[in-house]
Amino acid sequence: MVQRRIPKISDLAPLLHFKTPELNAKKRRLESAHTIYDLRAIAKRRTPKAAFDYTDGAAEAELSLGRARQAFEDIEFNPAILRDVSTVSTGWDVLGAPVAQPFGIAPTGFTRMMQTEGEIAGAHVAARAGIPFSLSTMGTTSIEDVKAANPNGRNWFQLYMWKDRDRSMALVDRAAKAGFDTLLVTVDVPIAGARLRDQRNGFSIPPALTIGTVLNALPRPEWWINFLTTEPLAFASIDRWSGSVADHLDTMFDPTVTFEDLAWIKAQWPGKIVVKGVQSLADARTLADLGVDGIILSNHGGRQLDRAPVPFHLLPQVVREVGSAYEVHLDTGIMSGADIVASVALGARFTLVGRAYLYGLMAGGEAGVDRAVQILSEQVSRTMRLLGVKSLEELEPGHVTQLARLGRIAQPVAASVDG
Repeated sequence: MVQRRIPKISDLAPLLHFKTPELNAKKRRLESAHTIYDLRAIAKRRTPKAAFDYTDGAAEAELSLGRARQAFEDIEFNPAILRDVSTVSTGWDVLGAPVAQPFGIAPTGFTRMMQTEGEIAGAHVAARAGIPFSLSTMGTTSIEDVKAANPNGRNWFQLYMWKDRDRSMALVDRAAKAGFDTLLVTVDVPIAGARLRDQRNGFSIPPALTIGTVLNALPRPEWWINFLTTEPLAFASIDRWSGSVADHLDTMFDPTVTFEDLAWIKAQWPGKIVVKGVQSLADARTLADLGVDGIILSNHGGRQLDRAPVPFHLLPQVVREVGSAYEVHLDTGIMSGADIVASVALGARFTLVGRAYLYGLMAGGEAGVDRAVQILSEQVSRTMRLLGVKSLEELEPGHVTQLARLGRIAQPVAASVDG
């Protein structure tokens, strides 16, 4: 029989710990987020559907994005025990200069559409965190304003080659004069992918005020107040645009761009040049032979060709193909610091996060981006410690096992025909 008694006040006192309530709603909201998925849930509540879906969505059936995220979930870590991990170093050199973390902020388009602080918030956070910030050709802040927001940090400019080559190279020249140290040439957008969420939402630039958008805005007044009371959207690449995103992309992008054009761009850029959107071993080898400084394995976050190769699956093969001394970077599907650590272990020198950063931005502006970077940084450090490594250099392929979910069926051999 259990003996029971009436508890004394002195017994209860040590159990009573009342926390001072946080009166700042934004701070309270962000402190409740412990993962990037938590930030995503907050962002979805606070952002109109069309803007949120532009960030969250992908092409067609969104299989590429789903598979990319699943690939990171389908890994098994192989930790070592009894290692001194009292301190860990999460930084090293990337493209010839130091970074504090093995990840940076990816280039994203129409960023102020997601939340009015836009690229400036990302640049400020990158400066404090010691990580690179990437500005997209389709960004909503000028090259010069990003430089002013991150004057001493690393700024990268992402280039789409347009049909109007002079306008493209004018942007490159501006980025060089502003001191951007790296050019990311994106090569997987000869035309726009079929982003069905945007089509179904009637998403346009600028957003159209319809009965549907007004009704959707009612529970999200802060977004609309910010949108309507701040400077109208202006772009790094164009002054104004009225129409759908897909129409904009198809009007601008040049489907005739070749490796020869890439060599021409390389000859005119004074800094490091990295090619973004690589999805095959053959192209990786060709680019290494061409002499670019690095490549980014990426399927554009699943926003272009649906059912494209999963970058994380390609990573070990590409590193073997081009050699560990050549810089291979990775994006698409990264939602945690564990994803980043796994990528580094399999040979990635660096990773880029796009949606993870935008979820934080939509959840709470600059403070939300800070929270996203903090979450990822803490997860990187914790995962390294639990693996038994104290520096990025100690990570190796043996720390990660990629579990097989999607197997490849061998290609059939054509039968010979006599006569």
